[in-house]
Amino acid sequence: MNTKTMHSKNTNIADSKDKLIEDLRSVVSDAEELLRATANQAGEGAAAARARIQESLQVVKGRLVEAQASVIERTQEAAKVTDEYVHENPWKAIGISACVGAIVGILVSRR
Repeated sequence: MNTKTMHSKNTNIADSKDKLIEDLRSVVSDAEELLRATANQAGEGAAAARARIQESLQVVKGRLVEAQASVIERTQEAAKVTDEYVHENPWKAIGISACVGAIVGILVSRR
């Protein structure tokens, strides 16, 4: 796998994980709010449901922390690979940067 393909794949994975983490945080927040709102509801069924939800929330929070650590690790690895590539191929990196800058400049000037 070449460096460009690997970087693109790492970026897509990181973007997907970032979105997943954001969605999970939203779900956890909503579930916690629901638990607080129904805390004064009586009944054995409600209490059992709250207990199951709280247990599930703890599991999800743990997985969220693991996913976040994985995203950080992959991002650091991608940065390391990019840094190594730039140090090994400085002129290619300069050329690629110049091309990207020119393309962005052309796109911005058309607006």
